[in-house]
Amino acid sequence: MVCLSSVLRNCNPRTVFTHARQTHVQILIHGLTHDVTLQTDLLLAYSRGLLLNARQVFDRMPQRNMHSWNIMISAYVQNSMYHEAVNVFYEFLDSGMTPDHYSFPQLLKACAGINDVSLGVMLHGTVIKLGFGSHIVVGSSVLDFYSKCGKLNDARTVFEGLSWKDSVVWNSMILGFSKAGLHLEALSCFRNMLGNKTKIDSMTIPTLLNVCGKLGDFTKGKEIHGQVLKNTVLYNDIAINNSLIDMYSKCGCLCDAKRIFCSMKSLNLVTWTTMISCFGVHGKGDEALNLFKKMKESGFKPNIVTLTAILASCSHSGFVNEGKNIFNSIRSSYGFEPSVEHYACLVDLLSRVGCFEDALELINSMKKVKIAPPASLWGALLAGSLVHRNIETGEMAARHLFEVEPENASNYIALCSIYDSRGMWKDASRVRLKIRRLRLDKTPGCSWITIGGEVHTFYQGNLSFSLGETTREVLEWIIRTPLWVHSEIQSSLL
Repeated sequence: MVCLSSVLRNCNPRTVFTHARQTHVQILIHGLTHDVTLQTDLLLAYSRGLLLNARQVFDRMPQRNMHSWNIMISAYVQNSMYHEAVNVFYEFLDSGMTPDHYSFPQLLKACAGINDVSLGVMLHGTVIKLGFGSHIVVGSSVLDFYSKCGKLNDARTVFEGLSWKDSVVWNSMILGFSKAGLHLEALSCFRNMLGNKTKIDSMTIPTLLNVCGKLGDFTKGKEIHGQVLKNTVLYNDIAINNSLIDMYSKCGCLCDAKRIFCSMKSLNLVTWTTMISCFGVHGKGDEALNLFKKMKESGFKPNIVTLTAILASCSHSGFVNEGKNIFNSIRSSYGFEPSVEHYACLVDLLSRVGCFEDALELINSMKKVKIAPPASLWGALLAGSLVHRNIETGEMAARHLFEVEPENASNYIALCSIYDSRGMWKDASRVRLKIRRLRLDKTPGCSWITIGGEVHTFYQGNLSFSLGETTREVLEWIIRTPLWVHSEIQSSLL
């Protein structure tokens, strides 16, 4: 029995299919199915690669110990089968047992995966009741749950209550701020992390680079890149290099993004997809198509995200024939059904160049595959109608958007602009009256400029600012240009 247990415990994902099954046969032959320890070892072995078999063993166990329940819950969570993990937990509660400090991290991860806030809060209460709040792994799991579910006030409370904070704890808090769009708070949290002399790891950097990209903060992004260059482990991390490519592209530094791409020793599909997307965003459709071709020649098969990236690249560059060919090849060459994003990209491409009949034909074809056109698709059609001042398609797209997004002021304003461009003042006034009647407010568009380490945000609206003399001189020059005459400047120090 000890020998069989040893074989099971030494199984890995590569050997589980043969060794675990052979050992299972021996257990059945020798009538050892009553042994809880041996059955638990068998369950653990199957959970590493044969989840269906693991569940069968679990269901047939005459007795289950705490370890058995935790293995089954963890196996489902590791395979992103969060609902199944929660269902096992409810069975566990019905058995009259109490979870331990190994149970909570997996259960909280499952709650975050399905956004089950009520169950997560209940688990947090149980953690406190059982006295596991000071346990670093359990505490960080509670924090991670609140961060991923957008409950930042609760996350902060848990964060401040932790007596010992490692990089995992800091990463969860930074990620929470980032997902909530609180980018400056994320960077501030990172500074505090460095101030506490906590070492950054491979999980910290991608989140921070994503924040820098969204802020367009090239200087801070380069600082973080400098930290990466000092660490050989981080320097060779593919995920970090992918994030660097994305960050430099979003900051307008395509050459730096290409330099990172060309210097990478190993590439994965995310790397190729990110670089293709970078070329597309910068209007380099030819380079995006060439890279897409080179990727396939290198043995990489595009996935749904890659195909979205190359279609978006064609859209930004106005490559109609290339876009159509790629869209038609999604099913025939790659075995995927075109997704909503793929349809939206092609509709956007056709609308940009004024091919509205083709765009409407494509939208109607979605009914055959039972895909409801989303708001993004009608928005692309409305934007194209605005560019080409097409009233018929503009009104059609606007009607659908008014139903799907009745409180989105941008759709009403776009339709107003189409009417204004054609001199249809009465229709434009009618839509403006509707905007006032619905009391809709449009979020003002904004741009950023960094001067002397300060990030200045320019909004449409009234002008009001208070800055230092050197900065004021530069900004006064900007304000004198027509683009910034009606701008409001708000500044904050990073």
